[in-house]
Parts: sequence; structure tokens; C-alpha cells
Amino acid sequence: MSEPVAAPLPDRLSSDPNSPFHDADLLERGVGIRFKGAEKTNVEEYCVSEGWIRVSVGKAKDRAGNPMTVKLVGPVEPYLRDSEA
Repeated sequence: MSEPVAAPLPDRLSSDPNSPFHDADLLERGVGIRFKGAEKTNVEEYCVSEGWIRVSVGKAKDRAGNPMTVKLVGPVEPYLRDSEA
């Protein structure tokens, strides 16, 4: 028997609840990001089609209390962590 095919991950996803690209259910399942072939654990937002990720920079916060981020450009590969086991 064939296993059910999982729905593809969205082109863009954000961990910020105020973002229109936030999906709490998907984030609860665990989304991993490979950026330029390396595993990244501090990704705040990604976009596959535009080829960028936003990563938090240390513990720095902006004046609204959100983490400071920097945009990195390169190939992005999102995957579900529970499906890699």
C-alpha cells in the first residue's frame, strides 16, 4: 500500500503570530529549514520562491520587543521534522 502524500509546505512561512504568513498548526508539527545545505534552527521566516530566510540575531530586540533579524539570500529547503524520522 502507498502512504498518503503530505501536503507540500507553503512557499512562505513566518513564526511571528502577527504575520499573514503565520500558520500555528504547521509550526506545531515542526518545520525544519536547510539553507545552503546547512540546518538552521533560528529561522524566523522563509520564502522558497524568492530564496531568502530571516534569522534572529542573538538576543537583541527592536523597540517593539520583537527579535532583531537579518535577511540571508540563498537556496531554501523546508521540510517537516516528523517526516524525517
